[in-house]
Amino acid sequence: MHSRMTFRNAGAFLLFLFVLVPVFGGRVAGLMDSRSQKQNIDEYIVLLRENIRQQRPQITGAVMQLTPEESKKFWPIYDEFLASLNKINDSRIQNLKTYAANYGQMTDEKTDYVMKQELSLRKQREDLLAQFYERFKPLGSETAARFMLIESQIEHIADLQLDSLLPTGQAGQ
Repeated sequence: MHSRMTFRNAGAFLLFLFVLVPVFGGRVAGLMDSRSQKQNIDEYIVLLRENIRQQRPQITGAVMQLTPEESKKFWPIYDEFLASLNKINDSRIQNLKTYAANYGQMTDEKTDYVMKQELSLRKQREDLLAQFYERFKPLGSETAARFMLIESQIEHIADLQLDSLLPTGQAGQ
């Protein structure tokens, strides 16, 4: 039990170290000058995505602790997963940018359409994770479970970062 708690704490620490510290550790401060809010949001999204895309394999590799033999099988499948995930996440970002750019000006029908798209894209992402969990199971259920849990944690962090940029109050506030 203790080793599982240590693994989980180590995973959370690595996520914090590799994802949150670089994002919030001063690099964002440079975006907070007199430029427009839209430009800041666009640059912040790019920064977050680059940060996560660049560091995701390192985080995953550090937490997975694969043997050389497991690595030969794991990484080609993982690369396929990332390619598919990036397509879904690119669509999510475009969809959410549409929402943010038109916030307070959309009809109920348009708002409903954009939010249904968001829900559909989130479901596609969850389905992709389930599909690749099954693809990793031949490497062992524990390996597949670590993959799924690590990726889920990374996506939660990415979601929080992205969602924090979205307007949620009354239009014009």
